[in-house]
Amino acid sequence: MFKIKWLALLLFTGYTFSASAQTTLFEQSKGTRTATYFEVIDFYKALDAKSKKVQMITKGPTDAGYPLHVVMVDNEGVFDPAAWHKKGKVVIMINNGIHPGEPDGIDASQMLVRDFVNGKFNLPDNVALAFIPVYNIGGFLNRQQLTRISQDGPEEYGFRGNAQNYDLNRDFTKGDTKNSRSWVDIFHWLNPDIMIDNHVSDGADFQYVITLISTQYDKLGGGLGKWMKEEFDPGVYSKMKERGQEMYPYVAVMGTDPSVGFGMFYDSPRYSTGFAALFGTVAYMPETHMLKPYKDRVYATFDLMQVIIGEAGKKGSALKQARQKAMQEKLTQTVFPLSWRMDRSQYKMLTFRGYETGRKESGVSNLPVLFFDRTKPYAKEIKHYEVYLPDNPVEKPKAYVIPQGWWKVIELLELNRIKMERLPKDTFIDVTVYQIESLSSMPTAYEGHHRNSQVKVKAVTEKAQFLKGDYLIYTNQPGNRFLVEMLEPTGDDSYFSWNFFDPILQRKEGYTTYRWNDQAVDFLNKNAGVKKMFDEKMQTDSAFAKNLNQQLNFIFINSPYYEKAYMRYPVYRIER
Repeated sequence: MFKIKWLALLLFTGYTFSASAQTTLFEQSKGTRTATYFEVIDFYKALDAKSKKVQMITKGPTDAGYPLHVVMVDNEGVFDPAAWHKKGKVVIMINNGIHPGEPDGIDASQMLVRDFVNGKFNLPDNVALAFIPVYNIGGFLNRQQLTRISQDGPEEYGFRGNAQNYDLNRDFTKGDTKNSRSWVDIFHWLNPDIMIDNHVSDGADFQYVITLISTQYDKLGGGLGKWMKEEFDPGVYSKMKERGQEMYPYVAVMGTDPSVGFGMFYDSPRYSTGFAALFGTVAYMPETHMLKPYKDRVYATFDLMQVIIGEAGKKGSALKQARQKAMQEKLTQTVFPLSWRMDRSQYKMLTFRGYETGRKESGVSNLPVLFFDRTKPYAKEIKHYEVYLPDNPVEKPKAYVIPQGWWKVIELLELNRIKMERLPKDTFIDVTVYQIESLSSMPTAYEGHHRNSQVKVKAVTEKAQFLKGDYLIYTNQPGNRFLVEMLEPTGDDSYFSWNFFDPILQRKEGYTTYRWNDQAVDFLNKNAGVKKMFDEKMQTDSAFAKNLNQQLNFIFINSPYYEKAYMRYPVYRIER
């Protein structure tokens, strides 16, 4: 009855639909237009009404006030991710419209699900799909024609920023938006074996309609990364070429000649593919090229999704086994790298199809500017660097302790299914404490934060007091890699790097000079050790010897009056 009502409603609204086929706005316009948000949702409601193998559900709020939808596709009409995994199905999550000026995946996904319903696309029985039709709803509602300056279609499109003007492809770990928090909840609910996040790229010009970011193999880890690199990705590239969609790894250069060679994209956890890697999900970010016609880009995305789904069907058992083995290995892994660096001593030669470059007079002035000459295509062997080495290793502790006052961090850990206990009473625990010795903070805002980097810490051990209700988090759990990368302050995308702990970087108490002066004299007279250090500094540091404020501050920070919380990282390690 529910589906009949939806069908009747759609017919009354005049949306194009027939019993045998349903065409998208993209198809009706011959590849020049993309559907509006409401047309996309209505389209899927019609498919839901038509097929028992498709179901669209709402799943969490967004900053725009509209909920995220998930379109679930399964040959058996089962719409329970836990049941999918229990049956050994490969679960594929497909994300669309994270950047609404890049709507290729939105239109391609509509056609793919429509073709499945109409029997033109066969979904392997061992594969189940879950699409997010439009992720950045606020940006998609902000339709215009101007912000993608050089992009070849569609006629109208959305804006990169969401309803709070966040770039959602930087928000997967920090969770500033309702969008990302709902997305993360959906991700863990699905526990996808494969995740596809459809995009469009700018940058250098070349002959390919589509390039592909794969999760960086080494960073994905061990056997799973090796399996993706050697067993899965070659089939994806080969099948795309068979379809007339020759594809190349993402060209990670901007406005320069790619023939000099380039490296595999480093997808840190702020990005969708980097986030997925923390939980052992094989992830892809297709990047169609914005200088190619919109019609060609959509069909390239359409083809790639079918290819990945087809390869997943053929290699599903091996994928599930490789992923399970990788997750088991992570449970016992003791050392985790917090960053990765490209190994330029290792590379392979790939045939790259680009265009000759040159310099011409700008026209804005008589200064030269780079240009790509499309009348001079070439195919050259170039260096491709895809090996990354682990860097900044840290040993996993037995557990972390976080005081309950840091509830923003606790909320994000809970969102990511991290298991935690509450201390039943006030207690003292032997812990390792980090003191922040130095850092660099961005002078301008980046995605709502002034990020910290180049963080240096000093580790000390002590018996610290914790209160009833503080959080005890053991690392022998599936999310331990996420835990380590988020809670270690020197991590590339740690919560410390995203300013969640910045209040510790500011002193809250101080002194009045004229009052502290007399107390400082008394303190020095009663503390021989501090006085010895003070006298030595007076002898060796001439600037210090001439500056009373520096002298008083030196005594203050070496006294018990100096606040303990200043520069003290409030996440504590219980070692093994």
